Amino acid sequence: MNSARFIAVLGFALLAGPAFAQADKVVAKVDGIAITEKDIQLASEDLGERLAQLPEDRKRDEVINYLVDLKLGAKAAADAKITDSPDFTARLAYYREKVLLDEYLTREGKKAVTADAAKKLFDETTKAMTPEEEAHARHILVEDEAQAKAVVERLKKGEDFAKVAADVSKDPGSGKEGGDLGWFTKDRMVPEFAEAAFKLKKGEVSEPVKSQFGWHIIKLEDKRTKPLPDFAAVKPQIDQYLERKAQQDLVVALREKAKIERLDKPAAPAAPAPAAPAAPAAPKKN
Repeated sequence: MNSARFIAVLGFALLAGPAFAQADKVVAKVDGIAITEKDIQLASEDLGERLAQLPEDRKRDEVINYLVDLKLGAKAAADAKITDSPDFTARLAYYREKVLLDEYLTREGKKAVTADAAKKLFDETTKAMTPEEEAHARHILVEDEAQAKAVVERLKKGEDFAKVAADVSKDPGSGKEGGDLGWFTKDRMVPEFAEAAFKLKKGEVSEPVKSQFGWHIIKLEDKRTKPLPDFAAVKPQIDQYLERKAQQDLVVALREKAKIERLDKPAAPAAPAPAAPAAPAAPKKN
C-alpha cells in the first residue's frame, strides 16, 4: 500500500472509528438492558412531531424516558410469550417489509439527487416559465367611500402616503408598514384592486377603488418583470422533488415487472380486440 493510500485509509479510520463508537456508546441501562446513542437517534426519528413541540433541553430526557418504557415493555411482552402468537409473527413480517421498503426508497431516491440533475431541472423549469409582470404598491383601506374621498383630499394637499396609511388604514397587515404590500402579481389580489393597481404609472395614486374588503386608495411604487427564482433558494425543493420522483418511478417500475394476481375477485374480462384500421378510400375515376 503506497503512503498516500495508507494516509487516506488511516484518515477514514480516525474519522469513522469515533463515529461508530459513539453510536454504540451506552448512555443508560434499565434492568441491565443497554440504551445506546443509536437507540436515541432511531427513537428521535420515530417520535418526530412529538419531540418538535418540546424545548431543546427536554428532548434528550424525553427520548431516554421513552426508550426506558420501550425496553421494559418489550421485555415484558417477550416474557409473556407474545412473540409466539401468529398475529405477532404476521405483524413483525409486515413491519419488516415496510422498513425494508422505506430504507430502499430512501437509499435509491438519494442517488437521484445530484448537482447536475438539480441544475438541469431548474434550467428546464425556468425556461418554460412565462414572464409575469409584478407591481410594488401601497394602499390605504377604509370602510366607506366618504372616508376614501377624505383620504384622497389629504394626499392631494401633500401629506405623505405612508404616514396617512399608518394613521387611518384598516388593513392590519400593511397599515403599520405605511400601506406597503411589497411585490405582487395580478393573481394575488382581488380583481378590482389588481386592475386599478396595474393601470397606474410609477408614483401615481388611484381614485377610491371598492372591493369586498372596503375602499382602497392605491399608490404604485414600481413595476417590473417578475425575476426568476434564485437557484440556491429553491434547490432544497428541487432536491426533494428529484428524490420523490425517483422513488415513485422505482415503485412503478417494480409493479410493471411483477406478475400481480388478484385472487379475491373474479378476473377481468378480456379486452376486445381493437378494430382493424379502415382501408384507404379508392381514388375516384374522372
